[in-house]
Amino acid sequence: MAQRFDAIVVGTGQSGPSLAGRLASEGLKTAVLERHLFGGTCVNVGCTPTKALVASARAAHMARRAADFGVIVDGSVSVDMKRVKARKDDLVRPSTEGIEKWLSNTPNMTVFKGHGQMESATTVSVNGELLQADKIFLNVGTRAFAPALPGLDEIDYLTNSSMMELDFLPEHLVVIGGSYVGLEFAQMYRRFGSEVTVIEMADRLITREDDDISEAVKEILENEGVNVRLNAECIAVEGRDGGVRVKIDCAQDPREVVGSHLLLAVGRVPNTDDLGLDRAGIETDKRGYIPVDDQLRTNVPGVWALGDVNARGAFTHTSYNDFEIVAANLFDNDPRRVTDRIPTYGLYIDPPLGRAGMTEREVRESGRKALIGKRAMKRIARAKERGETQGFMKILIDAETEKILGAAILGIGGDEIVQSVLDVMYADAPYTVIKRAVHIHPTVTELIPTMLGELEPLE
Repeated sequence: MAQRFDAIVVGTGQSGPSLAGRLASEGLKTAVLERHLFGGTCVNVGCTPTKALVASARAAHMARRAADFGVIVDGSVSVDMKRVKARKDDLVRPSTEGIEKWLSNTPNMTVFKGHGQMESATTVSVNGELLQADKIFLNVGTRAFAPALPGLDEIDYLTNSSMMELDFLPEHLVVIGGSYVGLEFAQMYRRFGSEVTVIEMADRLITREDDDISEAVKEILENEGVNVRLNAECIAVEGRDGGVRVKIDCAQDPREVVGSHLLLAVGRVPNTDDLGLDRAGIETDKRGYIPVDDQLRTNVPGVWALGDVNARGAFTHTSYNDFEIVAANLFDNDPRRVTDRIPTYGLYIDPPLGRAGMTEREVRESGRKALIGKRAMKRIARAKERGETQGFMKILIDAETEKILGAAILGIGGDEIVQSVLDVMYADAPYTVIKRAVHIHPTVTELIPTMLGELEPLE
């Protein structure tokens, strides 16, 4: 006999707990299922812990640069990785435990610790029990992808999750994957003191970005001693003297890299392969993601998919926005849509990249008339005063409507600064609103109006 609920939420990533709380507060008897760690990827092995590690790595980096600012640090700078990990754990634990405690103590809510599987369009099994509800919300997330590389199944390797357990310094960390996750780990471990090599199959790093951003990021990393190997089209791995040997090219030398540890950072796969979706008639695409409409509904009435698993965003902020969209449509008579949001995200190397809207490449491919502005960080007083002049700002404008199409800020505070541009984009206001604004001096943001006064046609 199935236990009857009004709603079932499977997974407690960024959207799941907030949605469950809203459902329960609206008087719906709600079941929440979590098979592993409450809070999902972001809290446990993503945003929170990695940014804690990035902060520790930056502290080490700036300590080594102290003399540049006239500060004398006696002796060499060393990193205690056990203390680095302990700090990270101390930041993660309250969030994970807090989410579980909050959900467990919420009226109208029952928490089940176990792996949920769909048995039909209205039933979910967990720990041998059958739960039934007319509304089911899937927030099951993604995990690191392990490609079919020759020899990979014969060696130990790290992913973004297992990296969180390291309390020692790898002698030589080899990172396969030159995109967001891989580059963050590459820089932080180089700053901790490891030798680091990044191996990327494409001809440039972070191929989603424009060429100038890829090149600037590569320069930033190489300036700190990270080895970057591009065009690695013949990758194979094998154990070697307690470490790992990575074959990176079949034709050009050097043809291999020998390291102590291997990190795979080549993308994510959705956690749908063991969810029983076929029994519920829920469709997936060829990669395993669950297609949804503009209000996060799957092809099966009464079933929604939120967060990374729907492939409509791969970020904590988009997952939370998924919750807002579903709640607004269910309870607030507010027809919010996925397509209302503007793509935005960050790359958390140091200095960071903040991105909003279209890339330059996307604007060119759209065929529209556009204007572009660009300014190097070395031409910004605040960046020079802080001794952090790497990177640049770039903005793209529709020449006919004067609306902002996109922006990229790679440099000091870029992940925060870009949001001043993003807000004007959401307001659907012309770029002249920022151009005529008076910003605080000395800041990096104050040069955005200056950049907008120097626009040129995008050729």
